[in-house]
Amino acid sequence: MRRITGVPGKVIGKGPLRGYLLEEVLAWLLRSSGFEVLTADDDQDKEPWKVLKEDKNGLLVRGRGAWHQVDALGQFRYVPPFSLPVRLFVEAKYLTTGPVGLPTVRNGHGVIHDVNEGETTTLTAVGTGRPRTRYRYSYAIFSTSGFSPEAQDYALAHQISLIDLSAADFAVLRNLVKNTADTIHAVLEATPAAERPKVREIRTYLRGPLLEMDTGDVELPDAIRGPLDYLAQALYSRSQLGLVLAFPAAPFVLGLASDDLYGFVDYARAHPTHAVRLRRINQAASHPVWELRSAEHPEAYALRFGLPERVEAWIVEQDEGMPSRTRYIKRSMLSTMTLYWMHGEHAQTFQLRYEPGELRLDG
Repeated sequence: MRRITGVPGKVIGKGPLRGYLLEEVLAWLLRSSGFEVLTADDDQDKEPWKVLKEDKNGLLVRGRGAWHQVDALGQFRYVPPFSLPVRLFVEAKYLTTGPVGLPTVRNGHGVIHDVNEGETTTLTAVGTGRPRTRYRYSYAIFSTSGFSPEAQDYALAHQISLIDLSAADFAVLRNLVKNTADTIHAVLEATPAAERPKVREIRTYLRGPLLEMDTGDVELPDAIRGPLDYLAQALYSRSQLGLVLAFPAAPFVLGLASDDLYGFVDYARAHPTHAVRLRRINQAASHPVWELRSAEHPEAYALRFGLPERVEAWIVEQDEGMPSRTRYIKRSMLSTMTLYWMHGEHAQTFQLRYEPGELRLDG
């Protein structure tokens, strides 16, 4: 996790600024995929029951042994039966020099293990025996440059979701974030240090239109507000920036891309549950790219996603020597993919069903 720090008077680098803006885009993606983006104001409990708080570096989540900074935190709007409320940590990496490595994923596992082990009660003072509210936390890392093999192996072993944004289908989104960040960076460089807005103020302003949050008394110059407003408007159009989260019954989350997302949504509204086919396509990316289409009406839409190689191998492996129970688990885990689409305050649910046998390495 990055901390919003720096040398007084020094302009933030282009790379970190791109990462911060990508985090806000992903927070919006969480919201549009059925999650509520949380802030410290969403936890009105007092110590020792409080699990969210904010400091100068952003939102913190209580773990068993420490408080942990989070780039974006979403809570799913509906609680699964016989389960705990689901919360998702989101970490964004906008890198151009190489893939995300093992240290980032290992840190994510350490954080998620600690927050899921948070104590349910606190008995250190009189009257503090009331159970603390529990949540089930998961972790997802988004990268514009893919993931190293070691990072993939570790993530799959510990159920950390890796979402690869390096495919060509995400180029419009990557470039939008990059161009916005670079334009703002140029303005910051030309602004005297005493008048230069803080990164936190820039992020707070962007959360106004994206997440409908109160921006308070944040005031930015027009040269910065303009690019941020354009970014928000482009995301809301979604037709050319089609990005939606999908949730298989498996230990990872998928980021699906489409150049006509509304075409998919219109079809899914008419066919909330339908069969799909998957195939690998030839496309330049740091990881294999797969395409998903309706089995009955393949011309209706196309959704594409990148799969880290180790995750792909785990899915398509069909070892006949595998115990029958393991084969059954893999078939049942991968039989359904669920997507949530926010329509006003209502989350519409779409289910895409496929058989593991439909997964073939055609490319």
